[in-house]
Amino acid sequence: MAVAALPQAMDALSRRATMLRDSLRRSQGNTDGMVAILGSFDHRLSALEAAMRPTQVRTHAIRTAHENIDRTIKAADGILSQFDLARRAEATILRGPHEDLESYLEAVDVLKGIVRFFSSNKNFKSSEGVLNHVNNLLAKSTLKIEEEFKQLMGTYSKPIEPDRLFDCLPKSLRPTKGDHEADGGGRSDHPSKGLETAVYRTPTLIPPRILPLMNDIAQQLVQAGNQQTCYKIYRDSRASALEVSLRKLGVEKLTKDDVQKMQWEALEAKIGNWIHFMRIAVKLLLAGERKICDQIFDGVNFNKGHCFAELTANSIITLFSFGDAVAKSKRSPEKLFVLLDMYEVMRELQPEIEEIFEGKPCTEMREAASSLTKRLAQTAQETFSDFEEAVEKDASKTIVQDGTVHPLTSYVINYVKFLFDYQSTLKLLFQEFDSGTEAESQLAVVTTRIMQALQNNLDGKSKQYKDPALTYLFLMNNIHYMVRSVRRSEAKDILGDDWIQRHRRIVQQNANQYKRVAWAKILQTLSVQGAGSSGDLTSSGVSRATIKERFKSFNTQFEELHAKQSQWIVPDQELRESLRLAVAEVLLPAYRSFIKRFGNLVENNKNPQKYVRYSPEAVDQLLGQFFEGQQWAEQKR
Repeated sequence: MAVAALPQAMDALSRRATMLRDSLRRSQGNTDGMVAILGSFDHRLSALEAAMRPTQVRTHAIRTAHENIDRTIKAADGILSQFDLARRAEATILRGPHEDLESYLEAVDVLKGIVRFFSSNKNFKSSEGVLNHVNNLLAKSTLKIEEEFKQLMGTYSKPIEPDRLFDCLPKSLRPTKGDHEADGGGRSDHPSKGLETAVYRTPTLIPPRILPLMNDIAQQLVQAGNQQTCYKIYRDSRASALEVSLRKLGVEKLTKDDVQKMQWEALEAKIGNWIHFMRIAVKLLLAGERKICDQIFDGVNFNKGHCFAELTANSIITLFSFGDAVAKSKRSPEKLFVLLDMYEVMRELQPEIEEIFEGKPCTEMREAASSLTKRLAQTAQETFSDFEEAVEKDASKTIVQDGTVHPLTSYVINYVKFLFDYQSTLKLLFQEFDSGTEAESQLAVVTTRIMQALQNNLDGKSKQYKDPALTYLFLMNNIHYMVRSVRRSEAKDILGDDWIQRHRRIVQQNANQYKRVAWAKILQTLSVQGAGSSGDLTSSGVSRATIKERFKSFNTQFEELHAKQSQWIVPDQELRESLRLAVAEVLLPAYRSFIKRFGNLVENNKNPQKYVRYSPEAVDQLLGQFFEGQQWAEQKR
């Protein structure tokens, strides 16, 4: 059955194969037909493209022509608009800048834009003519801008009245009306504590609304090549305003000879004013000048550093001339403190001077300030040395007859006290010349030397007294004054406790020496030694005549001591009471003992008061009148 079916399957397969061959032949025919058709299309398209090419060329030409026409129209519009701008700007330029300066400057910028436009489009037939016309307008505008700048600088470069400047100061430094009328300004008394944090308001030298316009004008002038003109106008107008402002304030140029001729009181007042003026000049006027100079020439290709240096040069010379004259004038002790004040204000202002006069063009100004500071420091240090030498060598013949504190002592001590008001300044001063040594130790060394110089001088002066007791009283009074003054001042922290204790011992030594020298003789009179002689001896082995003589001698000596030493002075109450007590402690017991032992020998005489003139209580009371000086003498009279 399977064999029988095989032929059928073969036939079916043969038929399918035949059908497949027929299908392939038909497909090939179709493919060949399609290729033939597509080939025909390609031929036709090539023919069509060849036919359309002339049309495309014409279309491109038309499009290009349209674009050229658009560009030409736009260029014509641009040119016409430039002509319109030029016409309007010309009208503004011809009117001048007085009515509306901002619009005038805008018109100048417009003309410059027109120049740039035609300079980059020189193929236009009218370019050259337009450029010539616009450049002529710009030349005219430059002259008018220059005139306007000059006028504005003249209008707004007025000197500032002193009262306006004083209003910009911290309240603590503002002078009263009376001060200003009297001497042209306020004194700046030392110490200047709190000035570091004091607020100074920079004055308005030119109204803020004008500054941008001036900046625009300066820019226009410099761009037009008129830098030198701009430089000169600004420098001359601002220099004049600054110099007159200082003159109105009271600043004047003085020489060393001028200073030498002044009385001390007048010079001291001038120095006080100069210190005040320096702060006003630097913190207000010069700071204000720097500020407006920077604002007016901001972004301008202009040598503002040189301009600022030149406009301030004369004012700086005038300001510094007085300080220089004082530093070079003859030195004297009283000048030390004003020199320190001047040095102090220069150090205080140094950072601001460095900032205001920054840059190479202002080097000379900074160096002038630095030089003056160093010169003041040098003179102050030399005056310091002179003072120490003058104290040691003071040869005044003045003798204080009552042994009180010598004027030299009080002068030197007050001088040293004042020095300690300047501790911080003195430390800076010492560092100017010796940065390797600690400033505080230098101050201690200098102060110790001055005190030793005073002590040496007092030793010399004490030898002028004929009475040795007064010599020791004089030394006791003066050294006690030194010790007490040091203990009550900042000097105690510098000189130290050792110095105080050492000199207190010197005071005590002189007090003891006074007591020994002044009272030794009278105490010897009250002694029984040597009283025995011949005849009429008492049970104690002492001659009655000797006892009488001793009582009379005591009376005479005590009266002489009282008459003399009640005119002497121990000005310190505590020391005076202490000295009286020390005398009473040796005199009264000896006197009481003498009366007790020998008083009965004279009581039976006709006139016992001739011998026992003073009771111990009366002696004690009279001792209370010692060392009162003229006060007691006047009361007695």
